[in-house]
Amino acid sequence: MNRAVNVARMQLINKWTFLGVPAIVIAGAFAVSWAIWALIPDSVETQMYSGAGQAVMWYFLVLGIQSLTLTFPFSQAMSVSRRNFYFGTVGLFALVALVISGLYVVLGAVEQATNGWGVNGIMFSFPWISDGPWFEAFIVYFMAMVLLFMIGFWAATIYKRWTVTGMVILWISVAAVVLALVALATWTESWPSVGLWFTQQTPLTVSGWAALTCVVLAGGSYLTLRKATP
Repeated sequence: MNRAVNVARMQLINKWTFLGVPAIVIAGAFAVSWAIWALIPDSVETQMYSGAGQAVMWYFLVLGIQSLTLTFPFSQAMSVSRRNFYFGTVGLFALVALVISGLYVVLGAVEQATNGWGVNGIMFSFPWISDGPWFEAFIVYFMAMVLLFMIGFWAATIYKRWTVTGMVILWISVAAVVLALVALATWTESWPSVGLWFTQQTPLTVSGWAALTCVVLAGGSYLTLRKATP
């Protein structure tokens, strides 16, 4: 456990990449969105939505890639085991995702209490996600960030293990699976059922599917990392 914690500290050597940039992304996205809302005439009474709040979530995809490609070679030079590197890195970003998810819930509450920051704008308390108890929104935000991080981390392990050839085969395989599923739904005329299934999903069920995907990606990335070269 102590060695995994040391890996987390090693990742935090560059605090700007892993802490400063997410803070700037959130603050910048909010400032630009608020400025746009403020420029819209007061005669517009409907709520105005901005998807800029999800920008930091997508940054977790980048962090998943960077945390492996930039730090893994250094960790191996320091004789850090792949197991400790894996658990220290994933544990760190799960903790960061927890903190940011809590921040999103707090900002959403402030947003509702201030009538959309005084300009009727919505950035952190979207309908469907924030319609239920606060913990549902917290879980959705947390699982979204962890999922994006694990996708980036898994893709980076594939690249480290099999280089460009592995990446080409990976994305061709993903495209082939998606195409096969689309073809199957078309041939069996199942699109109405597929659409109904999507409409019946709740924030908690979507989070559950995301958690299941994270488990699969976590297992795949761990097994791949054991054979990866720095």
